[in-house]
Amino acid sequence: MDQSIINFKVYEDSVEYVGMAQATLPDLTALTQSISGAGIAGNVEAVILGHFDAMTLGLNFRTVTAQSVKLSEPRRHTIDLRVAQQDEDVVAGEVVVRAVKHIFVVIPKSDKGGTVAPASPSNGSGEYAVRYWATYIDGKKVREIDPLNFKCEINGVDYLAPVRTALGM
Repeated sequence: MDQSIINFKVYEDSVEYVGMAQATLPDLTALTQSISGAGIAGNVEAVILGHFDAMTLGLNFRTVTAQSVKLSEPRRHTIDLRVAQQDEDVVAGEVVVRAVKHIFVVIPKSDKGGTVAPASPSNGSGEYAVRYWATYIDGKKVREIDPLNFKCEINGVDYLAPVRTALGM
């Protein structure tokens, strides 16, 4: 039974600790087409296989740091969110810590400086256009979304493999 995130860290390029942050993960919103016509009573929404609306990663920082400012450089950044997640094995009666890792390739699209006030955090934030998102649980890849390379792999199934084949890729 999943319970809580114990803690997490943000890294750039898998090595440089970015700092204390709060992350808002992207929404995966499938592209759709409305279908209507003879034989259909109204409209039906068709979900387009493996195609998603633009994704955004949000990072909120307590204070301004050299590393958080570096993320506003107008280039691609590889961000790792490494999460220690607490689950409970109800059969064994044990608390289990799972390693969850999200890897993103992003480009900055906004940088909010936050506020400056005595004895308080600045709460600056950034929003980043997501080009790639992979999720690993205990080292096993469970999701890979890569729109630019026609990849949509979820739980070991590559849903866009037949599309790549049909396109001669």
